[in-house]
Amino acid sequence: MRNLFIIRHAKSSWDISDLPDAERPLNPRGLQDAPRMAALLKSIDVKPDLLVSSPARRAISTALFFADAFGIQRAAIEQIEAIYESSPSTLQRIISQLPDTAHTVFLFGHNPTITDLVNLYSDALIENVPTCGVVCLASTAPSWSELYEGNTRVTHTWFPKIAL
Repeated sequence: MRNLFIIRHAKSSWDISDLPDAERPLNPRGLQDAPRMAALLKSIDVKPDLLVSSPARRAISTALFFADAFGIQRAAIEQIEAIYESSPSTLQRIISQLPDTAHTVFLFGHNPTITDLVNLYSDALIENVPTCGVVCLASTAPSWSELYEGNTRVTHTWFPKIAL
């Protein structure tokens, strides 16, 4: 069984209008939601083998809260440039290249791609994965390269305004 936790970055700040998009930090709500959502996953005994993230500041900042909550070295977070401003097909390619030794992976990214990807595997339409929303995809695929819609489904969703 493979479990992929798709996590949208926490709420970011727009306080500095000329700051490049990739450099936007988390805002106060994001700084509150990220550790709370990480604690929620830890409380249900999830054990990630690997954390992968967009290198955008708001995504990697979110990933750092999860790494800290799970006792994972911050330097162990794999940053993949292609996650930033990606398409669902790009994320699928990245997922297909994950190491098969990792059975539970947290992937931190951005909308609209996160929502679009999740909907490829969902029976019900998820209109929007909100900031710091977490969606678990469970798959019977023997390897990440064999993950597809027929052997993968959305099993859980946790959204900050509902879960906290």
